[in-house]
Amino acid sequence: MNRGPLASDTAMVLAAGIGKRMRPLTATQPKPLVRVAGKSLIDHTLDKLDAAGIEKAVVNVHYLADALEGHFKARHQGPQVAVSDERAQLLETGGGMVKAAPLLPETFFCLNSDNIWLDGPEDVFHELSRAWDEERMDALLLVVPHPQAMHHRGAGDFHLDAVGRVSRRKPGHVAPFIYMGIQLVSKRLLRDAPEGPFSTNLLWSRAIEEGRLYGITHTGMWFEVGEPAAIRPTEDWLTRA
Repeated sequence: MNRGPLASDTAMVLAAGIGKRMRPLTATQPKPLVRVAGKSLIDHTLDKLDAAGIEKAVVNVHYLADALEGHFKARHQGPQVAVSDERAQLLETGGGMVKAAPLLPETFFCLNSDNIWLDGPEDVFHELSRAWDEERMDALLLVVPHPQAMHHRGAGDFHLDAVGRVSRRKPGHVAPFIYMGIQLVSKRLLRDAPEGPFSTNLLWSRAIEEGRLYGITHTGMWFEVGEPAAIRPTEDWLTRA
């Protein structure tokens, strides 16, 4: 199968969080090093990047950062990892992207380090690349409908209109799509960003108002592995896949 070109050869991997919901497993190790199906969460992510042909990963670190850096040095396969050091201050998702910006190209993938998913007919990075429109989009989110989101108990995050523009779930209502923690980003999204810690939601809200935040629906499965109880069911799913 000809997968087509990637929109970027670089991904930012968000790995700085403390992982409170995953305690007690994160009392002595960072959440990205928690193992699921014989492999650390971050290795699930990095291996997916490598298989898709993404050459560079910029990974932010804060909690138990030395353990993560040691893990990267021990890996013997791609992608090449560059570290964005947040030891001095945890910057949240938006602040983390801003700090890492000098290491990132004009267009880059950004994903959470604790994601596990099964691809559909093509991998998620080529899914996003095929739908990417540099002129119209500041960010393109990968979302999944509730039936394809394993262990997720929320009310959903977003609606998509007929051309894929994103709007938020209204309070007290259910939205059909859940954000998977994977997006394709233009550095335009980061313009005039505040200093210090802040959530990417701040930048998304501006992009929604400007009609420049889009989403596409993932064609495979996604597993929310946010707490220890989700590990065994996820492993059972992966065994059957």
